[in-house]
Amino acid sequence: MESSATQAGTVRADDVRTRDRVLALLLEHGPQTASELAGRLGVSPAAVRRHLDALAAQGRVEERAAAGAHRGRGRPARHFHLTDAGRSGFAHAYDDLALTALRYVAASGGPDAVRAVAEAQLAGLEQRASDAVARAAGAPVERARALAEALTAEGYAATASAISSGGQLCQHHCPVAHVAAEFPQLCEVETAVIGRLVGTHVQRLATIAHGDGVCTTHIPGPPRSSGGARAHTGAGNRTTPARPVPGERAARVVPPRPGPAPSTSTPTNDRERTPA
Repeated sequence: MESSATQAGTVRADDVRTRDRVLALLLEHGPQTASELAGRLGVSPAAVRRHLDALAAQGRVEERAAAGAHRGRGRPARHFHLTDAGRSGFAHAYDDLALTALRYVAASGGPDAVRAVAEAQLAGLEQRASDAVARAAGAPVERARALAEALTAEGYAATASAISSGGQLCQHHCPVAHVAAEFPQLCEVETAVIGRLVGTHVQRLATIAHGDGVCTTHIPGPPRSSGGARAHTGAGNRTTPARPVPGERAARVVPPRPGPAPSTSTPTNDRERTPA
């Protein structure tokens, strides 16, 4: 049983290597027929067709009819093409190209020129997302939820949630994190775009470009109403004076001075002065 499992694993590994070679040939030589690929690989057309079917099921290649009219009888030749998913498996130097371009822009025009490039790059994203946000409710948190869905469609893997102080927008992936690490203007412009889309001032708390696990943006909630406090103060003014009456303050602060000692003589009054 072990030898069978080992043999199956070897077969699978061989299949992976052969399919990688098929993809590499399509990348290097462009669209090809199964017969052309078989000749370059040194295998039968039936064998290469099996690998092409597996790659097509993965969405990495697709079969198309050859352009132009075919000569002779029979079906027209069909060529296999790499799809975008098939190309994505190969190394890219997009980040290096973007960094080189922005470094040149920064050297020529300074930070403001880099910011202008970032604004131009994000203008399309803002326009596409604004259509989705416009259909959301008026509260910033609800607009943030709609924005999260739009950003996810753009590759940001975003989520939005309500918290005690308002809302929070999280982007779990940043397509330009490597470039933004050197040029923070990209993050700054993106934050401004988020603020315009949700309709309020927002605050960036964390970014993937600067080593955090998630890009987190805080969306403040509406200010708490202070009407209750004012009403309470007004009610207190009606029941308790805001300041003590001056006489009462004197009575509490300065004790009354003792009067003259009572006289031992017989008191006189108006009745006593009245004739008998």
